[in-house]
Amino acid sequence: MPLVNFSSVDFDEIKQSIKDYLKSNSNFTDYDFEGSNLSTIIDTLAYNTYISSYNANMVSNEVFLDSATLRENVVSIARNIGYLPRSRKSARARVTFSINVSGSTVVAVTLKAGPCCLSSQTFSNTSFSFCVLDDITVPVDSTGVARFENIDIYEGSFLTQTFTVNSRLPNQKYILPNSGIDTDTIRVSVKDSASSSVTRKYQQHSSLIDADKDTPLYFLRETEGERYELLFGDGIFGAELEEPNEIVANYLSCSGSAPNGLSSFSFAGRVEDNNGNPLTNGFSSITLIEPAIGGDDIESVESIKKLAPNIYASQDRAVTATDYETLVPRLYGEAESVAAYGGEDLNPPQYGKVFVSIKPYNGVFLSEEIKRNLQLQLRKYSVAGIITEIIDLKYLYIEVDTNVYYNQNSAGSVDQVKTAVTNNILKYSNSTQLNKFGARFKYSKFGKIIDDSHDSITSNITTINMRRDLQALLNQFIEYSLGFGNQIHIKSEIGFNIKSSGFSVSGISGTVYMSDAPNVDLKTGTMFLFKLNSPTEPVILKRNIGTIDYTTGLIKLNPLNIISTEVTRGTSLVEISACPHSNDVLGPRDLYLQMDNVYLNVNMIPDQVSSGSDVSGGTYTVSSSYSNGSLTR
Repeated sequence: MPLVNFSSVDFDEIKQSIKDYLKSNSNFTDYDFEGSNLSTIIDTLAYNTYISSYNANMVSNEVFLDSATLRENVVSIARNIGYLPRSRKSARARVTFSINVSGSTVVAVTLKAGPCCLSSQTFSNTSFSFCVLDDITVPVDSTGVARFENIDIYEGSFLTQTFTVNSRLPNQKYILPNSGIDTDTIRVSVKDSASSSVTRKYQQHSSLIDADKDTPLYFLRETEGERYELLFGDGIFGAELEEPNEIVANYLSCSGSAPNGLSSFSFAGRVEDNNGNPLTNGFSSITLIEPAIGGDDIESVESIKKLAPNIYASQDRAVTATDYETLVPRLYGEAESVAAYGGEDLNPPQYGKVFVSIKPYNGVFLSEEIKRNLQLQLRKYSVAGIITEIIDLKYLYIEVDTNVYYNQNSAGSVDQVKTAVTNNILKYSNSTQLNKFGARFKYSKFGKIIDDSHDSITSNITTINMRRDLQALLNQFIEYSLGFGNQIHIKSEIGFNIKSSGFSVSGISGTVYMSDAPNVDLKTGTMFLFKLNSPTEPVILKRNIGTIDYTTGLIKLNPLNIISTEVTRGTSLVEISACPHSNDVLGPRDLYLQMDNVYLNVNMIPDQVSSGSDVSGGTYTVSSSYSNGSLTR
């Protein structure tokens, strides 16, 4: 049979091809291929060819990272370019408790590694166990109390797996049998033999840098079923294991993101005194310092396909901004979004520096401890002489005010339509189109989302504002700088284009607000403080307290002593808002774009023309697209 260049694996095409071949043979000239028994044989051949072609196509797809669908194959291909996918992450909480051992000779108390607390709350009728990863020993103070303060506890089952090295098994593998392992919690040690009391701790490595023949190291490899294999050195790179060495691996098998938010715990740990005797009473209640956060599911196939090539392209070095944005999620698994840029892009430039801003999955800011650890890790990859600075996250909020017109004849009820609009806006606000660095709020698409929310909606007039929150350092003369990253629209040449929430400053009694006065060029302006005698009657108290650049959206305030603010959300804030020059708002550089649904306003207006109650439009309710509203927030 001659080779045919098939363009598809369609069953009917294959069957027709077989028929055409047989018809070309003189021995089958008079055969009825549709009604004879030969038709059944042709169907069988076509079916067999179809299945073989399908399997060949699927196998070919699984060879390439872009087209592979099975996790095991994606992980295997990523492994070939040196990428280890992020494991499931255990939720971490921080607690404090104490043990009263007064009246005894105990001088130190040890909390043993393993289960420590149980969650008093339950999610979906499930209670979670939290553990400590290593033994923690504290002294007994003069009052006879041992205080365990700021103890980090991790959700999961504390498991131990041992392996005995056997030289008669040349292909021996050390696979941890449990799924859901948080690889950050793996602790590996090696003993000379099962009966030996001498142990040597091994550290996980991701490369051969700084590894010699005596380095106690191991590598991790993800295998089938989301399990992990331990790989040890060969005597050239890393210490080689010998028979009858015993490997002891302790780790947590966790529940990922499910326990996030738990805040109530009861003690369930094992405690011993300095003589090794167990303690069973004198325990205080658990005091919560931080609720459970940081739990996350194993890295998805889509994320592996995205990050693995970028990690390979960076070649374990941080030179470009993209290298930093790729490396940070690998070093810090809780990074949801990362922005990096060189100091040469700033005004004035700061040469020799790289600035990195990180949005964690849980929370808003990184602790100083995490920042320091990340800086130390990034130093291994960065070019000599380059300083990495991890800066706090800066939010750029979008506030939406929309007037939605609807046909009363098509709407079941106004509340039903409003609920549909609100739900769709909330879905958009939580989507990946926002909530990241470099995001863009697309005004036309947002308007379409509102229009498509219900069949009765005829149109919408939507106005947006952008807002930054100024974190006030109270009772200090401080210069403040606040950037919107977008051009600010000048609605009035007289001023009052900038709005702020109320605050108090030293030397002026009562609540004051800040706003702007444009210069003649309408590109720059000055900032001033004012009070309100009435909602429409401002009184300017102090001019030239700062400058504003409408083109870049940058506000700079001269030293100002703020003593209190009307807005407090964990810290003292002054909300400052402006109208963007373009309705498409960008989140450039280190600005994390997010819609603030607290200030979402959906106003439903009957469309009298479409409803037929006022065909001429004489009483049609007009909504302004340019209203400046009140003078303050």
